[in-house]
Amino acid sequence: MQRVGVAALKGQLSKHLRAVEAGGEVEVTDRDRPIARIVPVHTHRQSAVRPALRPFSAIRHRRYRPAGWRVSSTELLLQERQGR
Repeated sequence: MQRVGVAALKGQLSKHLRAVEAGGEVEVTDRDRPIARIVPVHTHRQSAVRPALRPFSAIRHRRYRPAGWRVSSTELLLQERQGR
C-alpha cells in the first residue's frame, strides 16, 4: 500500500487514481497521520434495473400512517446538521 500526503495527492491525483484502478491502494495521510484509504471499486456485483411491476399511477392514491416518532423529522435533521 502506498502512503501519500494530502498535498502530494492533490498535485498528482490522476497518477494515484490510475494506480488504484490497477488494483493498488493509497493511504492518505495528514501530517503523517492516516486519515483515509482509497481502494478500487469491486465490480463483481452486477446491478440490474428491473422494470416496475405496475405503473406508478396504480399506487399513487396510497396514503401511509405517520411514523409516530417522538421527534419530528425536522428536529432530527437539525440535530444532524449541528455536527457540521
